[in-house]
Amino acid sequence: MRSVQPIWMTGLGTVTPIGNQFNEISQNLLAGRCGIRRVEGFDVSEHPSQIAGQISSISCPEVYPAAHFGSLLPLEQCVVRCCVDALTESNWWTQRQSARIGIVLGLGAERMQLWDADYRRGSKRLFDLAQEPASTAERTREWLELTGPAITVSAACASGNLALAQGYRWLQMGLVDICLAGACDMGVSPYSLASFGNLRALSRRNDEARSALRPFDKERDGMVLGEGGAMFVLERADAARQRGAHVYAEIAGYGSSSDGSHLVIPSADPKQGIAAMQQAIAMAGLNPDEVDYVNAHATGTRVGDVCETRILHGALGSACPSIPVSSTKSMTGHLMSAAAAVEAIACLTAMRYRAIPPTINLDNPDPECNLLHVANEPREQSVRIAISNSFGFGGNNTSLVLRAVS
Repeated sequence: MRSVQPIWMTGLGTVTPIGNQFNEISQNLLAGRCGIRRVEGFDVSEHPSQIAGQISSISCPEVYPAAHFGSLLPLEQCVVRCCVDALTESNWWTQRQSARIGIVLGLGAERMQLWDADYRRGSKRLFDLAQEPASTAERTREWLELTGPAITVSAACASGNLALAQGYRWLQMGLVDICLAGACDMGVSPYSLASFGNLRALSRRNDEARSALRPFDKERDGMVLGEGGAMFVLERADAARQRGAHVYAEIAGYGSSSDGSHLVIPSADPKQGIAAMQQAIAMAGLNPDEVDYVNAHATGTRVGDVCETRILHGALGSACPSIPVSSTKSMTGHLMSAAAAVEAIACLTAMRYRAIPPTINLDNPDPECNLLHVANEPREQSVRIAISNSFGFGGNNTSLVLRAVS
């Protein structure tokens, strides 16, 4: 294995309910603007939850063939748009065949999303498996004419963090020169609304969409689905520095664990979540009191937010009461497989603008969620070290440490 080189984020492509460019998303996060609204495109009248952070349409990148883009399903469009924008922004698009560029795509329920969207479009891809010869990651590699490996990482809501960790490993091992890593999810569908609705996991505040998702709030009544994605260009610091690349941040550490306690309910024992955070902090060579901000997984469920609070106290110890915490899901909705990737952008926002995005709708903090909340208004503060947590169904626990590059 090669000597460890810092791994930098040098490009970003994203599609979210609150914008599709880094600066636009950052301004909306800091302004507390919410992208949750009533679902469009199919009948939701019989669904208990009728709201989501939904993407209405995705425009074709200027450098990509419009005819082919228009033939793609929404999930495929999201992945292509994020990848092309990330490569373009990092100045790799026109040079993409001169390097081994790999793809690590965080994505859950891939076939279900594709089949559902295709069926609603009037086709029957579901009934002809010959139309599914390869994964979305593999087909994206072909569509973009890349020469590196391509894999899909599926770990529920933790998929984005694990994809970034895998991209980090590929670069350290010399398997790729550049890596596209992140996650996408276009899962707002009749099936997902029915499934999560029947689990009573979704907020039913249908008449107050923008204030429905209330992480850490005493009156929270569940999460709200969202969709979109984010893909990052990762490269070794020495190569990025040599070509004068723009840098968002360094991936300084990551940790993962699994408690396997229940399919959908977080474990009452926080030790595995604590272990993931401690691994990430140790890998980054930090003490807990050096952490400037935590972007929490907090989805607005009664059980989950309390469980994460215990994890934060267990991992950060005596430093926890002085470390600002927020959940930007309150503005985007819960992007499921893509949550971690999009929430990394909130950490980059805090670094770039020296201000921490708030948890909106946090009017009455739950006493059991005793943290230093950034409630409703941004907190002006220099952020050098940020942690993004994602704890997924099935006990998938991940923590990502990002460090500002001076």
